[in-house]
Amino acid sequence: MVGMPTPISAVDFFAAKLAHQTDPADLAAARAGGAAPLVLDVRSAAGWSQGRIPGAVHLPGAHVRDGIGDLAPELDAPIVVYCWGPGCNGATRAAFTLASMGYTRVQELIGGFEYWAREGLAIATGTGRSRRAPDDLVAPVQVL
Repeated sequence: MVGMPTPISAVDFFAAKLAHQTDPADLAAARAGGAAPLVLDVRSAAGWSQGRIPGAVHLPGAHVRDGIGDLAPELDAPIVVYCWGPGCNGATRAAFTLASMGYTRVQELIGGFEYWAREGLAIATGTGRSRRAPDDLVAPVQVL
């Protein structure tokens, strides 16, 4: 058909997804193993104060273009962006902005903050760190 893009192979499609997305468990494991990507929370100030990934930096989506240079001056800096969850495309928009600016190692955190918290990973607020019990729909139940 005229005007239709050439389809990519399934291998290329899934390789691209794996290169440009990460999930909460993989991000937590990478950080525990010493990998230190810049983790950007692109939600509003209200979302940030409600809870965030410990060590994340708050850079609301509307400010990504103007604020990223101070946080990641090198275009090959590893960056993980997140928003609320699967129903929010703020992380996708921020990742697109970063990639269009020339950043080459940008990943979107699939599931966003929602799935980070639902997997029982640490969250930070102005009053400290905490963890929620893992949701058995997104994380295995631990048998003691």
